[in-house]
Amino acid sequence: MSETVLGLNGKPRCKWCAAAPEFLDYHDKEWGFPVADDIRLFEKLCLEGFQSGLSWRTILAKRENFRAAFSQFDFNKVAKFTERDIDRLLQDEGIVRHRGKIEAVINNAKCLQELIKREGSFATFIWRYEPKNDQLAEPQTVSTSSVSVALSKELKKQGWKFVGPTTVYAFMQAMGLINDHHQDCVTRAKVEQARKKFKRP
Repeated sequence: MSETVLGLNGKPRCKWCAAAPEFLDYHDKEWGFPVADDIRLFEKLCLEGFQSGLSWRTILAKRENFRAAFSQFDFNKVAKFTERDIDRLLQDEGIVRHRGKIEAVINNAKCLQELIKREGSFATFIWRYEPKNDQLAEPQTVSTSSVSVALSKELKKQGWKFVGPTTVYAFMQAMGLINDHHQDCVTRAKVEQARKKFKRP
């Protein structure tokens, strides 16, 4: 069975692109490209937490709603959210209304503030967990790794919530710490080029 599908331009892409129309653009322009922006990193880790038990399609379709609901994931603003904000978010039909996950985002924003005081930036901390080549599995064959387990454990130790090893691994795939595009995927080479040019924080 082929692990790729042909896009509109006739070039192969990771098979999961075919699961939903909105996946193609996300796959070609975002997934796997390295990120060093703290707000984008925080947003993605939060959204991966919301995805737990759901499909990424559900979260991606609601992403703009999530951004509006959580002050564009500006963690300094989210850290100030109160019980009134939680009540507001639980009434917001545009997002996933799960109290535990909503409270986790607010909790994690506060944890991130403390982390930045110690590390200087979220990116500096996260990119320390970029796997070495000999730690990588074949693309899209695993959903956790020793590195995602280690990062998950450290975040939990610092008080973060909804950051299990699978959630963290999906975050690492999406934010470019791993190039997990299939070997035959046309975007793999673009991501690899971006990773070579990327300045690690």
